Amino acid sequence: MVTTPRTLAFASAAAVLLAASACTPQAQPAPMPTVSMACAKDSLPTQSPGTLTVATGEPAEAPWFVDDQPANGKGFESAVAYAVAEQLGYARDDVTWTRVPSDAAVAAGPKTFDFGIDRYPMTDEHRQAVDFSAPYYLVRQAVVALESSKIADRRALTELRDARLGARTGTAGYQAITDLVRPKSEPRTYKSDDEATKALRGGRIDGLVVDLPTAFDLTGGEIDDAVVVGQLPQVGSPEAFGLLLAKDSPLAGCVSAAVGQLAAEGVLEQLEQQWLTQAAKAPDLT
Repeated sequence: MVTTPRTLAFASAAAVLLAASACTPQAQPAPMPTVSMACAKDSLPTQSPGTLTVATGEPAEAPWFVDDQPANGKGFESAVAYAVAEQLGYARDDVTWTRVPSDAAVAAGPKTFDFGIDRYPMTDEHRQAVDFSAPYYLVRQAVVALESSKIADRRALTELRDARLGARTGTAGYQAITDLVRPKSEPRTYKSDDEATKALRGGRIDGLVVDLPTAFDLTGGEIDDAVVVGQLPQVGSPEAFGLLLAKDSPLAGCVSAAVGQLAAEGVLEQLEQQWLTQAAKAPDLT
């Protein structure tokens, strides 16, 4: 396969993000392609000349956005969108937002936006209908517990070894329990999210391990007295989120290069720490 700047951006961004979130040393990623003169603002075929139109869903949920206001630059995904825009030469006032339901965004066909950001998973199914940038986020696993749980305030992996932990069968959450936490008792496994959530609510487990977006959903309203104990180090082959573009979009290469540059400069890691770790109160478990 021919190696293009876009291909390098995918591989390098993923390697940088993995290295930033893992506990073990990583090999040095390939040199990161930079945003070239061909990606200058005046040469980009955006929906409206001189303007970058960015799509997200409605509501725009925390901590990915703040106060359902994507244009305020607050929240992880809003901050990432503006960082990409800046890499491409767009000032904040040059960015406009539009609301597009997730199902419509990932469907095949023309788009009314230049790129979308709304926790779109970079799946093979989606790739048949749309294009993606290099990944801007690799999903981590997290421990969720009731506020009254004995593990609610614990911050170290070793402090979780006496806990009764649960996860859905065959998930990265289960792998994180067995590979990273290694509890003294066998993890509880569940066939569905509903079954796992009921076990947590009923006190049959001390903590439930799920992906971080799901953890935020659970603690953001699904379970009133639940908290994110913390995020686990990266494990396995994590799900990736990418900026979504129309299939064969002429912007894809430039947008990927911009994301790759942000990964190489550590900006994505900084934004993740600011919005998903600190502001969202989901500390790293070490």
